[in-house]
Amino acid sequence: MEPVKFIIAEDNPKDFEFLERLLREEDYVGEIERADNGLAALKMATQIERPLVISDIQMPEMNGVDFARALWDKRPLARIVFWSQYKDEMYVRALLRIVPPETVYGYVLKSNPRDRIAAAIRTVLIDEQCWIDPEVRKVQGRTGHSQTSLSDIEFEALLDISLGLTDNLIAQRRYLSRRGVQSRLNSLYAKLGIDQEQFHSEKFGDAFNLRNRAVASALRRGLINAFELENEEQDFQAWLKRFKSSHR
Repeated sequence: MEPVKFIIAEDNPKDFEFLERLLREEDYVGEIERADNGLAALKMATQIERPLVISDIQMPEMNGVDFARALWDKRPLARIVFWSQYKDEMYVRALLRIVPPETVYGYVLKSNPRDRIAAAIRTVLIDEQCWIDPEVRKVQGRTGHSQTSLSDIEFEALLDISLGLTDNLIAQRRYLSRRGVQSRLNSLYAKLGIDQEQFHSEKFGDAFNLRNRAVASALRRGLINAFELENEEQDFQAWLKRFKSSHR
């Protein structure tokens, strides 16, 4: 077969060098281009009709999920292998919502042996078959279960309490009543398996702070992480600035 062109979206130079060496050992590989952030990768990839991309998840400017969403919107035939050290549920959840029907893609963890990473790349980008890391499949199962999967509004509530917002500020930001905020939070607690009665006793009252328990549970599940919360904080500060300006 004719050598094909690959785009590697990776901001870590050592990880890029690893992938480049890996690909150079394959006879199907032609040109390799590197983008060190999601925006640069999107600009490169949209210049190709059927781009073949290996993309990190956590990148500056635009993360891998937003990059994939934008690329598939412009190039629905693009094939992407997500390679990451993270199997966080927040990423798996986001990807399940944006992958177009019948799209070929892959998700492989960086902790895998070299041969498995190479096999995953070939399976997706050359053989045109999906390849999902077994560890990620476990997370997909939890994400797709109705009793444990968060809805968009429950995930929104999780982000708000992770940022430390009060009920009043959440109500203002999300155009809700205080009762509406509590309804969302109660639904979130149920999905996270937090039994509110368990954390209350007649002797001690509320033994735990339910919000803190919810955030701790979400961190364990990988529903939130520090990297993405930085982006959420920026969005919140932008909203807060507009809110204060309109209420002077």
